[in-house]
Amino acid sequence: KNFQRFIFLCTLCVHAHAVHDPQIPKQNKRRAGSSRKIWAVLVAGSSGYYNYRHQADVCHAYQVVHSHGIPDEQIIVMMYDDIANNEQNPTQGIIINHPDGPDVYKCVLKDYTGKDVTPSNFLKVLTGDKEGLHGIGSGRALESGPHDHVFVYFADHGAPGLIAFPTGELMKKDLNNAINTMYNKKFFAQLVFYLEACESGSMFEKTLSDSMNVYATTAANSEESSYACYFDEKRGTYLGDRYSVSWLEDSDQENLDQETLHKQFKVAKKHTNQSHVMQYGNLSMSHEVVGIFQGERQSKVIIIIHRQYDDVPSPDVPIHILKRKIAAAKNPESRQHLQLLLAKEFETRRRIEWTTRTIANVASNENDENSLVTSTMPALINLECYTEAVKAFDSMCYELDDYEYGYRQLFVFGNLCDNGIPTSKVVDSIRQTCRQHSFIASII
Repeated sequence: KNFQRFIFLCTLCVHAHAVHDPQIPKQNKRRAGSSRKIWAVLVAGSSGYYNYRHQADVCHAYQVVHSHGIPDEQIIVMMYDDIANNEQNPTQGIIINHPDGPDVYKCVLKDYTGKDVTPSNFLKVLTGDKEGLHGIGSGRALESGPHDHVFVYFADHGAPGLIAFPTGELMKKDLNNAINTMYNKKFFAQLVFYLEACESGSMFEKTLSDSMNVYATTAANSEESSYACYFDEKRGTYLGDRYSVSWLEDSDQENLDQETLHKQFKVAKKHTNQSHVMQYGNLSMSHEVVGIFQGERQSKVIIIIHRQYDDVPSPDVPIHILKRKIAAAKNPESRQHLQLLLAKEFETRRRIEWTTRTIANVASNENDENSLVTSTMPALINLECYTEAVKAFDSMCYELDDYEYGYRQLFVFGNLCDNGIPTSKVVDSIRQTCRQHSFIASII
């Protein structure tokens, strides 16, 4: 009898240890037997070495979700992939997201690279259009269902009502239509979207419904820049974006099975101190734990010893990189070459500003033209007009993929459209101005 009692007590102790074992995530136990899966879509929408930070952010995001247990078959990554082995990269095959940080490029999954990183393909991934992706990249799209959780993270440039890709732009209406399609097709129980871009709040403001179990946070509000950070002297570029590294470094060190989305939002908001981190959609979802979107498995804690606050507005990154290189130049010839590049950058910006001001002048018949080019946040009441104007400016004036400062001037077209100027007149003004601009440029 004593032996039987001993066995019984030992069994109770083993059971109690299993119930209270801190190594077993509470969420996993609570959802034992659940058919729910976690899916992640990670997108860097830029190319070019000076945009190093966007792909570094996304590679880091992959390491976060992978290390926390989301299997590769439930992760989809889009990145141009021209940074790790770029001739300007002094550490070939390596990308870092923090000064002296670990390699975040190692073993990164890459489903869509180069010319396959497009707005159209991104929307097909989100809406599960595998047929439309046949023969493109890995051909993979979301295959999530009504019980699943979906995490989407995007990092790149932006402007009022759009986010940029290496080729083309994704408009606010198209992104929100895709989210509505996902909802109607029962692609998720809950969806979380983290967005790093200038004016990123404009993508969800007054649009994202609070009734679809969709929660979004953005690096900036609808009328301000996001900020780059962590300039690296050796690599000659910025390693990260402030909003992105704030949530990524938080996920590296926190127990994601206990930290809530709201707490991570507050962490990102605290450290992103030059733009306003925003949240949209179903805000009650912010009380859910981060782990059910970024992975529930316990991972090795990575603690950042120091944060380097050297933030600069994202649109001014090329200028700050050139200024730092000029200051570090070791001979007059290199310094002079860099100074010429900087002068060219300022001249290009001046020309773009002159072009948009002239377009506003022509379209408005010189009426109140000044207010159209100084008010930086249009309401985007007429999205159709704005979309056509952006397309016309991109095709007739400056290809935005090559002249990224052009994104900073697109608000002018939103103002023109919101002031009731017909779409045809706005487009005609763009055509007329840029034909003249091309003629002038050709004879100079």
